[in-house]
Amino acid sequence: MPPTLNTIDIVVADMQAAIAFYARLGPAFTIDEAHPDHAGCDLPGGLHLMLDTESFRAATQTKARSRPTGDPRNFLAFQFDTPAAVDAKYAELTEAGHAGVTEPWDAFWGMRYATVTDPDGNGVDLYCPLPEQATAE
Repeated sequence: MPPTLNTIDIVVADMQAAIAFYARLGPAFTIDEAHPDHAGCDLPGGLHLMLDTESFRAATQTKARSRPTGDPRNFLAFQFDTPAAVDAKYAELTEAGHAGVTEPWDAFWGMRYATVTDPDGNGVDLYCPLPEQATAE
C-alpha cells in the first residue's frame, strides 16, 4: 500500500505573524500548549496543516538548514467562490503589507488567479474557476 500524504508542514520565522496571515484565508491554527513553537489545523478532506518555527525545526534536524531565497518554491492554493472574491482577497492581503507576486488575472487555463506571499515568502495562490462564457446561438 502506498503511503498517504496527510500533513503539510510550513516552517515560519514568526508564529503569530503566520497564524494571522493564514487566518485571513480561513485556517484556524491551534498552538500546541506543550510546544508553543508548533501549531496545527485540520483542513477539509482529512489534510492537516502545521506551522513550526525555525527554531523548533532546527531542534529536530540533524543537518543545519538555511532559509531559501528568491522566488517561492512552494505554493498553497486557496479556491474562492467568485472571481471578485479573488480580487478582494488579493487587495486585502497586499494592503495589509503582504507581497503580491501576480496581480489577479484571467488565466488561460480558465481561472481567475493571483499570487501573494506569506510572511516567510511562501507562495499562496488565490483562484476561482471562471464562469463558462455563454455561447451565442
